[in-house]
Amino acid sequence: MSSPETSRGPSVWNSVPGIAYGGDYNPEQWPEDIRLEDIELMKEAGVNLLSVAIFSWGLLEPSEGNYDFGWLDDVLDNLHGAGIKVALATATASPPAWLARKHPEILPVTAEGVRLERGSRRHYSPSSSVYRRYATAMTRVIAERYKDHPALALWHVDNELGCHVGEFHGEEDAAAFRRWLERRYGTIEVLNDAWGTAFWSQHYASFDEIIPPGAAPTTLNPGQQLDFARFNSWAFMDYYRELLAVLREVTPGVPATTNFMVSSATKTLDYFDWAKDMDVIANDHYLVAADPEREIELAFSADLTRGVAGGDPWILMEHSTSAVNWQPYNQPKMPGEMLRNSLAHVARGADAVMFFQWRQSKAGSEKFHSAMVPHGGRDTQVWRNVVDLGEALRRLEPVKGSRVESRVAIVFDYEAWWASELDSHPSQGVKYLDTMRAFHRSLYLRGVTADFVHPTGDLSGYDLVLVCTLYAVTDEAAASIASAAHHGATVLVSYFSGIVDERDHVRLGGYPGAFRELLGIRTEEFHPLFPGASTTLNDGTVGSVWSEHVCATGSTEVLATFTHYPLDGVPALTRRATGAGSAWYLATLPDADGIDALTARLLDEAKVTSAAEAGAGVELSRRRAADGRSFLFAINHGREDVTVKSDGEELLSGERFSGVVPAGAVAVIAEDPPN
Repeated sequence: MSSPETSRGPSVWNSVPGIAYGGDYNPEQWPEDIRLEDIELMKEAGVNLLSVAIFSWGLLEPSEGNYDFGWLDDVLDNLHGAGIKVALATATASPPAWLARKHPEILPVTAEGVRLERGSRRHYSPSSSVYRRYATAMTRVIAERYKDHPALALWHVDNELGCHVGEFHGEEDAAAFRRWLERRYGTIEVLNDAWGTAFWSQHYASFDEIIPPGAAPTTLNPGQQLDFARFNSWAFMDYYRELLAVLREVTPGVPATTNFMVSSATKTLDYFDWAKDMDVIANDHYLVAADPEREIELAFSADLTRGVAGGDPWILMEHSTSAVNWQPYNQPKMPGEMLRNSLAHVARGADAVMFFQWRQSKAGSEKFHSAMVPHGGRDTQVWRNVVDLGEALRRLEPVKGSRVESRVAIVFDYEAWWASELDSHPSQGVKYLDTMRAFHRSLYLRGVTADFVHPTGDLSGYDLVLVCTLYAVTDEAAASIASAAHHGATVLVSYFSGIVDERDHVRLGGYPGAFRELLGIRTEEFHPLFPGASTTLNDGTVGSVWSEHVCATGSTEVLATFTHYPLDGVPALTRRATGAGSAWYLATLPDADGIDALTARLLDEAKVTSAAEAGAGVELSRRRAADGRSFLFAINHGREDVTVKSDGEELLSGERFSGVVPAGAVAVIAEDPPN
């Protein structure tokens, strides 16, 4: 039950004029008169792309084999008449009640053996052969019916794969896991070696003896856990490929995607691995209202999405006009925040801005989730914001197709994230994203945009490369990082990097094994810090989470040392010249001031500067078109006006840029060419 690998197909961007604008449209929730009103409101807002039929299986096929497409026919015809394109869904994200009742074996099973019932959504296992049979059949029926419809611009395959339930422990899942392992390792002895099963008498005589890692007396085999994470990501991808194969067969000229959930909080799927099967990357992103720096997390997630997209333009498939409904306390967005959020995504590479959803539901689990048309209708600030955003995006049409500029790379690997947070490590306080987000925040505040690059990706175009908590790394990736330094980049490696290989086997000979030679250091023992504890370096930097007994070797410079017992005088920050570049090592997590001071030193050495001279509190990013035109985005998240040094036309107003971005406002400057 494995679908063939696919590759990228046609582009969606030729089908939609300008920056795409719209959201999830769920007309099945509303009567005909509301649907007709929707068309007029969409025209007023400037909507040109909608996702349709995501959760409509229960109405399209109310009983097995009996279809009702009349309402969807009318909806697509009306949208086409209004000049609105459609990302048509396969309708498979939520199986209908009759299917779950007839085939309860499709339902997910947890590690504790609990079967998750219908009544919510995403209640199926991607490894269920029965579910795949029904889902591919439904996909084929929809594809055949609408393959020639003029509104069809994009296929929206399923929805938010990996959301809610990310791992599966049913009998069919276990069998699929075993088949996946056999394909990966070939023989059981190779698996035994990879998993280190000589420890704790975990040796297997055949693949038939293996089960998914579940509830157990104590810690589980880390190799098994890591492979199970890989398998679950693959299982969803294999399911996606099976639906995609149907769409490729029926509509080879129509691009397809599914909406990722790239953020600082989601790690179920290896999106870099998934990217090759997407015709365009699409992402859903939601702010955490309680986060006082939520705009910085948005920038992190948008930059990571662009990294997954390989720098190509991508679709913001979902975000919210105001409050969501699923956080503990759901505050609305602040004045101007929806515009700032939307254009921040565009600034960081999105060529489409879409929302969940078009019209706010009057019933159901998400009735208090904001939408483009709120419960209060047209006479609301939310609706006025929606119309204003549509006009802003229309004015940004020249930006479409341009790419974000960056000379800084942050190395990112989902497998390293999974591996770094497994059981039985030196400290539960080590979190994969902590150092990475700290550096990204410092870069953001300095007006420097960073690209996220997979460890096997091309680092040759970057002047500064940050390698943060890359606990697990292949020989190939370690060599690529070393090559970047040798050829002129400033490379910084942080603590708990290069410790193990891709099998979670420790690299012997001293830490950090994969980077020991590059960095010119050797660590004998880790000295993790207890929660709330800190260490002060001899340059005044305050660190937390981690320290270690580092020995500098050869010509490696010691730039800062620990001052606490028993590491007094032990290197905490080092630098080694290598080839045309340098390799730095950081052995603790500095506080914000320490990170900022270190970032300044790294940028200075790498000769990387801000996107523009600007006052504090403004978010800066630049996109550049293939013909050399550049567009500077200046987003003022503060409550005071900010000066920005840039000359050119301010696209949102159509006037020459005054040099000032008002409080809470956005400026997008089509910069004058250099003299």
